[in-house]
Amino acid sequence: MKIVDAHTHTWDASRAELPWQAEVLPPGWDGAYTHADLIEDMDRPGVSEAVIVTTPLYGRGPRANEYTMRSIEAHPDRLYGVGLMEFFPDDPDAAVESLERVVGHPRMLGVRMHAALEYDETPTELDRHGEWISDERLEPIWRAAGRLDTCIFVFPKAQQLDQVERLAARYPETTIVVDHMAWPDETTAPDDAPWTTFEAVAEHDNVYVKVSSIPRSADEPWPYESVHGYVRNLVEWFGPERLLLGSDYPWMDSWADYESCLSWIETVEGLSRRDRAFLSHRTFERLHG
Repeated sequence: MKIVDAHTHTWDASRAELPWQAEVLPPGWDGAYTHADLIEDMDRPGVSEAVIVTTPLYGRGPRANEYTMRSIEAHPDRLYGVGLMEFFPDDPDAAVESLERVVGHPRMLGVRMHAALEYDETPTELDRHGEWISDERLEPIWRAAGRLDTCIFVFPKAQQLDQVERLAARYPETTIVVDHMAWPDETTAPDDAPWTTFEAVAEHDNVYVKVSSIPRSADEPWPYESVHGYVRNLVEWFGPERLLLGSDYPWMDSWADYESCLSWIETVEGLSRRDRAFLSHRTFERLHG
């Protein structure tokens, strides 16, 4: 089965010309995970292409996406990117200019909003009820993303899905991709609110969902059966045509190796071959092709 991994990360060693903030490294890491490392990991299970989601290691400034760009240029037939940007600059016009600059590269698919984290220079503090993505100052960015035919990748917790639903209704011309299924955790269950707000979100056909970071949400080893109910519900509400498979590697702590982050999908009861094909590559090709 062809696989396009919709969510990975890379970063180089911290250097004077491109330093990073160590407190943003994945748990257990103290060095680099380069684009060459990613390609090597992709080759073992036969992953065709992958999306590098820029980490906050390099901040949100003008050089935030530089290593992501370098990674794409090193492997232009294998890698795509999602960028970071400053959403609240002193000059409001600068925000739209930043968005245009980030997505100016043909393999940069959009920008990410860390909705589940407090908006800060280094977004590390969880805020599952935060409302900054709904700030009215962001309207020009939401509108510009629609005009540019690019995506806003939103990483919320389940408690923020009502905001995602309102934003999808307010900006129907803009494609929203929800990262990590809103990251289910001990506060959620697949058949209960607030996570079931996804059913209302699914009414808006401009919203897609990444079925990703599965090992981090599971309370048991591979194949992470405690999360399968969430996946089956998303297939029912969105259809497989708006779901994308992603690993979130290497943001896995000690939970999983790269292949395990993707191979679990073959074990989910009730998923057809067609469902798996859309999750693993066909949705990506329709959305970004």
